[in-house]
Amino acid sequence: MCRLLWIEKDSSEEGGLWTRCDQCGAILYIKHLKEDYYVCSTCHANLQMTSRERFHSLIDPGTWQPFDETVSSIDVLNFQDQKSYLSRLQDAQHHTNLQDAVITGTGLLEDIPVALGIMDFNFMGGSMGSVVGEKITRLIEYAAHEGLILMLICASGGARMHEGIFSLMQMAKISAALNIYQNHSNLMYISILTSPTTGGVTASFAMLGDIIIAEPNALIGFAGRRVIEQTLQEKLPENFQTAEYLLEHGLLDLIIPREFLKGALYEILDIYKQTPFAHSPKIPNYFSPSLNLLTEEKIRRKPETQKIFKDLPYLSKKLGLKKLLSHLPEKDKRKLGELGARGGPEGHFPRPAESFIYNQNQKLFQFLNRSMVLREKPGNHRSLESRWFG
Repeated sequence: MCRLLWIEKDSSEEGGLWTRCDQCGAILYIKHLKEDYYVCSTCHANLQMTSRERFHSLIDPGTWQPFDETVSSIDVLNFQDQKSYLSRLQDAQHHTNLQDAVITGTGLLEDIPVALGIMDFNFMGGSMGSVVGEKITRLIEYAAHEGLILMLICASGGARMHEGIFSLMQMAKISAALNIYQNHSNLMYISILTSPTTGGVTASFAMLGDIIIAEPNALIGFAGRRVIEQTLQEKLPENFQTAEYLLEHGLLDLIIPREFLKGALYEILDIYKQTPFAHSPKIPNYFSPSLNLLTEEKIRRKPETQKIFKDLPYLSKKLGLKKLLSHLPEKDKRKLGELGARGGPEGHFPRPAESFIYNQNQKLFQFLNRSMVLREKPGNHRSLESRWFG
């Protein structure tokens, strides 16, 4: 027993040689485990892979171009349990060397360009907060703009409770971006579910793929097994919420072992790869024309609207919200309230939901403003609405 403890302690440090299988308890040599795509040689269980290990296993060497590497969360709610949310973020960032629970970027898979997002369960259980939602949404928007095939690898415990409603709204934000990507740009989205994929991630973008692939024996569900059993007052099947159970009931398209995933994806992409190029000149401007959107565009382009919103994010950061609003004429304050739910021009209120929250509670504006300023830093992709109306 002492020897096993020594092995695990030694392996927890950087450059460790051994690890233990979570399922069968077998001691595994890490070098061989990496060669086997982190599949246990004894019980064939899939062990956790980091996001970097996953893109190395899929993307051609030297072709990966990461997006938004420096974006990180803030503690807008001043959340505190046994420790503060900021402390948990810092610990997770130190442990994983990531800024948040997803990495996004573009690369080549067998010489086919793809947009790829990979969630990392090692970062706070892969929980979905405002940064995860924003990075995935930006990736979707970029893929729609460039006509790229989109792939998202999901591994998450669900929405991040430390951010409250801001984490929950990411479900709608990502789903809305996917609707434009799939139904207006007519591009293909492949969702890859790993263990575990649960909660708000399952209830939103994980199950919206045109093709949904899962790893063998992956845990996939929304609520926990015990919660469902207590609610229904009945015993669930042993294989409930597994990839095999979902495939049997028509909720998945394929179950593919890790070692065959890249080859299987290539076969799918090889059939589809010419489609974006064939209709790329016909890709619509991210929305189907509607009276409401055209009306919004006219409102946003009015000179008085431009005047109100032009320097709002930067001035509010410099002067403070109350001081800034005190300088506005009363008629401009009213106009600001009227237009807030629609969003401002040139991406200053990038998404209507955020503008609506601002109108409901001005105290939250500082958080939203930081996000807006961060979006406008050089190198960051412009939001979808800013391309509509910018």
